[in-house]
Amino acid sequence: MITFADSILSWAINFAFVMLVAAMGLACLRLARGPSLPDRVVALDLMTILAVAFSALFAIEAEEPAFLDVAIALALVAFLATVAFARFSERRKAQNQDNGTDAIRGGGL
Repeated sequence: MITFADSILSWAINFAFVMLVAAMGLACLRLARGPSLPDRVVALDLMTILAVAFSALFAIEAEEPAFLDVAIALALVAFLATVAFARFSERRKAQNQDNGTDAIRGGGL
């Protein structure tokens, strides 16, 4: 027997899936258009966060907690990738300041 709360939860999950797919499309657009490397990295980071949300939402819908492990692992990888990019960006900025170029806009490379 399907209750009113179950139908609301089902509707909310479906709505959230649609919103996640729309956000993923917009993030793909930002990834493709740029205009700079940090913009693209932020878009890629957003896409991984959306994939984590998608996995967690699917775990709720399928009532399978194993997908939460996937979400946690993906979140950790995304965090490490963001830290690695920040470190790369700082090194590049310091190196380009010695050369007198702008590291964020990619000048001098």
